[in-house]
Amino acid sequence: MRAPELPGFTVDTFEHDGASFPVYRTGAGPAVVVIHEIPGITPKVAAFGTRVAAAGFSAVLPSLFGHPGREVSATYVMGSLVHGCVSREFANLALKTTSPITVWLRALARVEHQRCGGHGVGAVGMCFTGGFALAMMVDEEMVAPVLSQPSLPFPFGKSRKRDVGISDTDLAIVKARAAAGQCLLGLRFTGDKVVPEDRFRRLRDELGDRFLAVEIDSSPGNPFGIRKGAHSVLTEDLVDEPGHPTREALDRVLTFFGERLQPSPPATTRERRRRGVRAQQPSAISDTPCATRRGRPRRGARARRRDSVRHPHAR
Repeated sequence: MRAPELPGFTVDTFEHDGASFPVYRTGAGPAVVVIHEIPGITPKVAAFGTRVAAAGFSAVLPSLFGHPGREVSATYVMGSLVHGCVSREFANLALKTTSPITVWLRALARVEHQRCGGHGVGAVGMCFTGGFALAMMVDEEMVAPVLSQPSLPFPFGKSRKRDVGISDTDLAIVKARAAAGQCLLGLRFTGDKVVPEDRFRRLRDELGDRFLAVEIDSSPGNPFGIRKGAHSVLTEDLVDEPGHPTREALDRVLTFFGERLQPSPPATTRERRRRGVRAQQPSAISDTPCATRRGRPRRGARARRRDSVRHPHAR
């Protein structure tokens, strides 16, 4: 069956090791693989892909389930969730298990790196696929991984709440890359029961200051009126207004991609001075020792600051 069209995107099929899925593309520049959440490539997921492309990247959106372009509804979410739960490609409950679909995603990332060039590839997983970017870190090409509300394995029981969704073997590789300077970005709402605090704490324990956590206050009475059940940081629960913590999280993701993937010309003396002044100004998302290309940490006092940050209004 021919894949449906998505306005503003081209589409073809990528096959690897007997598995094939439609892949939607837009933009030009280093590749960023956008792995959609439940229920599929919704209009807001597509809009995020367009935003990535507008920032100077090739946005690559594989369609793993669902109907691209279809709006979110309760029945649509339930149907896609059931499909994901029965598919062998996804490790929904198993502890210390890497989802098999990540092998296909890693192959796609390698091909896109060859096609697009650049320092490497970025990836963002969301919800059901949130931890897939972590699994993709086992390959050197993955230099800008983002975990947006990583939900697998489903957090039933204390062990699953702390599980990060990959095997011990893959975790060892990820830890070695982090020790060598590679970093990753994680996003969650503080009240999100599907993405427990224990999971982010485990990532901090394993990866130290190479795990950069953005945790947005969704507790009752929070200053921005974010609902208690908020879950999708970059899509369904995004408030695209300057100063809103979800918008700042989106900007942080795009900045992270730029820092890791895009070359920049040498700064002039004036630019260096201006950046030095800006660095002293407060920000909702702090500067970090990972905010340089190819994992080279910055030196000095700023490099020792805590990288796992909350919005200033978080409790």
